[in-house]
Amino acid sequence: MTALALPPRFNRPRILPSLVFTAAIAFTVWALMVSGLSPSRLLAGLPRMGTLVAEMLPPATDRFGAMSWQVLVTAQMAVVGTLLGLVAAMPLALLSARNTTPHPVIAHAARAVVSFCRTVPDLIWAIFFVATVGLGPAAGILAIAVDTIGYCGRFYAESMEEVDPGPGEAVRCIGGGRASVFACAILPGALPGMIASTLFALEKSVRSSVILGVVGAGGIGVELAVSMEMFRYDQAATIILLILVLVLAVEQGSAWARRRVLGPTG
Repeated sequence: MTALALPPRFNRPRILPSLVFTAAIAFTVWALMVSGLSPSRLLAGLPRMGTLVAEMLPPATDRFGAMSWQVLVTAQMAVVGTLLGLVAAMPLALLSARNTTPHPVIAHAARAVVSFCRTVPDLIWAIFFVATVGLGPAAGILAIAVDTIGYCGRFYAESMEEVDPGPGEAVRCIGGGRASVFACAILPGALPGMIASTLFALEKSVRSSVILGVVGAGGIGVELAVSMEMFRYDQAATIILLILVLVLAVEQGSAWARRRVLGPTG
């Protein structure tokens, strides 16, 4: 009586996944050792954390009006930058998606542009635009716009590629051209995913606009950087609370919009 043979995947363990997993574990351990992070270091920093928190309380209110205005400027930067990015992301997504691009070479070129915008961090874009157009919200708006191009350009294209090809083929069978296929088949199918990506991009832009101000790109980040440099931690606490309110308001508004537009599962 012969023994039952195991499936090949049990007889021959795959070497490459095991090596990759082992290398990932080794790299993680090495990174923790090199970083110097340790329980003793955290414990030593707790008293300094307590001192810093004590200096933040109570939050200062002497410049509350000016800080509130800068929060509004930060929200304006995020909204305008996101809108500009969406306007540029849509044609790039059309050229990038396999089912809407006019030619594969054009698709590769459009994807390269989108990848470049997405690969370079928004903070680097902010430094670039501060050096070219000067300090202020204009640099922040441009940085957010480029970052939105990279984010939405990719996910718009993916939403278009995931659309069921059946409706598009039906439109072609009745004589519809490329524009008709896009308007009647691809866009309706991709719209839910594109709306979700747009709302997430707005949330991302609000959080990014706070950081961009630290390098001079306008908004509440400038106030936060100045307060920390001047050791006005009570003012910094007020700014952090205002940022928290702004981010939570945008996230709640975005979640409400997704439920209204996309339904409970959106």
